[in-house]
Amino acid sequence: MSRRDDSVLLNDMFVAAKQATKAAAAKGQGDLYEDPVWALGLVKCIEIIGEASSRLSAQLREKHPEVSWPAIMSMRNRMVHAYSDIKYEVVWSTITQELPPFVQAIEKILSAEGGSPTDA
Repeated sequence: MSRRDDSVLLNDMFVAAKQATKAAAAKGQGDLYEDPVWALGLVKCIEIIGEASSRLSAQLREKHPEVSWPAIMSMRNRMVHAYSDIKYEVVWSTITQELPPFVQAIEKILSAEGGSPTDA
């Protein structure tokens, strides 16, 4: 099994974060409870971000401590393993407050690593 390149993983995170923030801008927090399929899509975006971050090389994560990699991976684990106890207010807060600066950080990291994000 081949290991995915850090730049590909970073782009996966960028795309998932952009998709989630764009989706959240189109609806409101109350829609998380009214539209379970939409809510699961947002959760999936968070899972993708966490899974991709766990597959990044340790060298890249160490080189960019400005990103809270352990917290990102921990949230992914929580979403996957405690799926029946997801707190949608935390999902909403993560997407609306945490992801916009995360997107900027990933853009900077990609640029520093010689890549550029491809938008969703």
